[in-house]
Amino acid sequence: MSTKLKLYLGRKVIESLTKATSLTTIDLLPLICVGNTTVTNTFELHLPLTLLEDQLGVPNVNGILKIQPDDIIKSIVTKKDRANRKISFEIEKTIFIQDVLENCTQPDINLKPKTLVIDFSSPNIAKPFHMGHLRSTIIGNFIGNLNSFLHHKVTKLNYLGDWGTQFGFIKVGVDELKPSKEDIKRNPLKVLYDSYVHANKLAEKDPKVAERARQEFNRLEKGSPEDANHWKEYMQYSKQELETTYKRLGVVFDEYNFESTYNAKKIQPVLDLCNEKHVTHKESDGKLVVDVDNGKKIPLVKSDGSTLYLTRDVAAAIDRFNKYDFDKMLYIVDSSQSDHFTALKAVLRKMNFPWSDRLFHVKFGRIRGMSTRKGTAVFLKDILDECRDLMIKKQIESPNTRVPIDNSNVSDILGVSCVIINDLKQRRQKDYDFTWDKVLQVQGDTGIRLQYTHCRLYSLEKNSGAFNPKKIAPQLILEPEATILIRELARFQEILYRSNEQLEACLLVTYLFHLCNHINRAFKVLQVKSADPEVASQRLLLFSTARRVLGEGMKILGLQPLNEM
Repeated sequence: MSTKLKLYLGRKVIESLTKATSLTTIDLLPLICVGNTTVTNTFELHLPLTLLEDQLGVPNVNGILKIQPDDIIKSIVTKKDRANRKISFEIEKTIFIQDVLENCTQPDINLKPKTLVIDFSSPNIAKPFHMGHLRSTIIGNFIGNLNSFLHHKVTKLNYLGDWGTQFGFIKVGVDELKPSKEDIKRNPLKVLYDSYVHANKLAEKDPKVAERARQEFNRLEKGSPEDANHWKEYMQYSKQELETTYKRLGVVFDEYNFESTYNAKKIQPVLDLCNEKHVTHKESDGKLVVDVDNGKKIPLVKSDGSTLYLTRDVAAAIDRFNKYDFDKMLYIVDSSQSDHFTALKAVLRKMNFPWSDRLFHVKFGRIRGMSTRKGTAVFLKDILDECRDLMIKKQIESPNTRVPIDNSNVSDILGVSCVIINDLKQRRQKDYDFTWDKVLQVQGDTGIRLQYTHCRLYSLEKNSGAFNPKKIAPQLILEPEATILIRELARFQEILYRSNEQLEACLLVTYLFHLCNHINRAFKVLQVKSADPEVASQRLLLFSTARRVLGEGMKILGLQPLNEM
């Protein structure tokens, strides 16, 4: 469905109004939806009647019902189902079909593009990449991909946790374990994690170790050149390893930010600004705090002079607004951090930054029970490796496998598809249980099903012997199964808008599974190989369009569509 057809309908509606309104044709675009009708070979576009009456008044809406049919609009009636009243416009079927087949894979024209910064994934360098980070990565990547597809200006940003007292423990652990430079370079995340764990074990036996860790971090934060150089080296190696793992997930960041960027030196101007605006005051124990609503005190600097995670987030938010002048900045972080983001916005409001209301915490629920089957503390790489290996085992057992079993890249893509779809088919704020058997099942609504349908459509295009037509002939694809599939393809754009409005990937996932159902029903009836060449070419065009829509939807979700599996 194209903007062009919706704009035509919107203009007819605005022109029919008897009283002036501030509502524009552009405002009507997101309200126009494809109608679900049980009448074969009929295509409808709907507008919500109650909403229009509230905004325009009943007399104006009556004027809409008097629009005269033309070459595009065949009839106009009001309809009512259990939940909604709507104005239904029956669209001339050949125009509707041609519009869908020509335009449904392209995003609508975006007449009001927004600038978005999306902060997601953001693991701590020296800790396992836990499943909260995995959900953040999958959901954040989807939101970034979707908004890019809709022609918004998007910056996908990964804010790596590489600072704080915990990193004093890493320094102690590295000093005690003495890993070689090559060890760190080869497996930085594991070496730094092992160092952190070792130092914590030492601290359990000797309280002086914890004090030593605090001093190490304090020295690092105050700018010790030797410590800073080591630190930059560790972080660069860690970033490289993370990028390799992200690549397997199909995630590419526009920028990496490091928490260490906002060290004491960089934060001082922010603290000076707070002081100028009389936002902060010092407590008797030396803490620097901000008084916000309800008498709550939010600390920005600890009694020993060290900064806090919140302080660094305040500095980062100011820095990002100065750099991007964003319309929205989304933090994709689990629900347990709600208080942190409430505090962040409260401090920025107290500092009189009017853009503080452009910050949004996009919450999500937790995954319960996700680990390797050995049950050990893991990094994301371990999860993905196990997923790939289990997928190879399933391919070996399947009689339908068409790629060489030693093609671990295909197995990896299938495994990753399963993990992503298993997550995104859940409501975002819902907690859920992770089980390997459910994630990797071949039957049912899984990533494998989407990949299989895409491969089947690709195989048809490659092996049917038919060719896509030079000209669309809608009258040759009017079978009920074709009509239903075309209607479903027309809904792609509105599903994207609704998914973006709610930031809910499950709406798009559910749509793609329904699309697969309609594709498979059409496969059974609309033969291509044995059909008359003219009919075959039109049917092939329909299936090719379905593959492109399915493929675009999969890519928005973060999947890499396969052609063979």
